[in-house]
Amino acid sequence: MKKTTEMTKTAIAHGKYIRGSASKVRRVLDQIRGRSYREALIMLEFMPYRSTDPITKVLRSAVANAEHNLGMEPSSLVISSASADNGPVMKRFRPRAQGRAFSIKKQTCHISISVESAPNQTNTEAQN
Repeated sequence: MKKTTEMTKTAIAHGKYIRGSASKVRRVLDQIRGRSYREALIMLEFMPYRSTDPITKVLRSAVANAEHNLGMEPSSLVISSASADNGPVMKRFRPRAQGRAFSIKKQTCHISISVESAPNQTNTEAQN
């Protein structure tokens, strides 16, 4: 999906039904929000969290959408918004002693990342 406005163009990518809780994914998204594409990739590569792999996939997809659909340069892209929402919960049961069963809830989440081109220094100086 893509969304265009007057001044800035925005490319969006979604990752749906990702295994992992939304709160743990948000912890990583808060770190990369507002950063450049290159800087975010470097940060995601060295973070010790399991959720960085699907986030990297969604981020690369958003940049590919911006590059191929909107003709933007990947080096000039900035992560404008990144969010994670709760998805459906898979309910499983673990057998316990004396015929009991404990429920296990396997969380899923939906990741949304949008990127837009960073304002150029020459454009902002010309406007002032």
